[in-house]
Amino acid sequence: MLTSILTLLALMLIVRLVAFAIHWLWAWLGRGKDLAHAVDHKRLSEEAVATHLNGERLARSQIQEVWRAVVAEREYYLDSLYFGWYQVVYLFLIGSVSGLVLEEAWMYVTAGLTQSRVGLVWGPFSPLYGVGTVLLTLVAFRLRRRHANLATIFLVCMVVGGVLEQVTGWGMDHFFHAQSWTYLAEPDHITQWVAWRFLFFWGALGLIWTKLIMPEMLFRIGEPTTVRQVVFVSLLALYLALDIFMTLMAFQQRAARYEGREPRNQLEEWVSDHYTDSWMASRFQNMVMSGD
Repeated sequence: MLTSILTLLALMLIVRLVAFAIHWLWAWLGRGKDLAHAVDHKRLSEEAVATHLNGERLARSQIQEVWRAVVAEREYYLDSLYFGWYQVVYLFLIGSVSGLVLEEAWMYVTAGLTQSRVGLVWGPFSPLYGVGTVLLTLVAFRLRRRHANLATIFLVCMVVGGVLEQVTGWGMDHFFHAQSWTYLAEPDHITQWVAWRFLFFWGALGLIWTKLIMPEMLFRIGEPTTVRQVVFVSLLALYLALDIFMTLMAFQQRAARYEGREPRNQLEEWVSDHYTDSWMASRFQNMVMSGD
């Protein structure tokens, strides 16, 4: 299990390093959004601006100057950011997809498993990671503005992760007779769905997210400045909400069939006909459902 956790952390570090390398390369080339942004906001020296305008490659000290200007602009932006539904939709989408990819990569590397671990009936999404991303960001954003120390961030994120796992695991088992994971066989389990090692993992993830990933991600997501952006994110939110609703309906009908209850209306009948037991087992390959 320790190897698995280290593998997942290594994958996250690789993703972060790749993003950093791309960001650094773009600045090193002496052009692009970061440099233009720094010039527009008059955060560079006259010498650096002149070098850029002359089409010359920036010196190493000037590259560092661009980087410091970008960081300063990001910090100023985060200090004045209004965190709302626009950022939540993007964070849920990014977390759902990236979490699914990391989990499937982790299972392949550590256990050689290649199975579908999606959590919704449509698309490559794992809502547990999406909700976790949103919760961690909300908590981390508040902790950042209160200038919380590393120990506080670690402990708070441990609690957030543990509560999320407990509520999700219990809800799946209680309402839908489904189980995606269990720690009962592990010596450090606290409940069926919470174990000490993963609490520490949530704490470490929270530190990495708060200090390294979240500031840059929120800066890149930004705030809506055009009607097109608002319309696009609204449609995206509508699609995700419908996806979640249909997933809940599919699991509800799966549980109803297990309990011998017939559909009560046309919608339930349609869902039961389209999302059969065999389809559910094929789609959600890592879940154990009652009656399987």
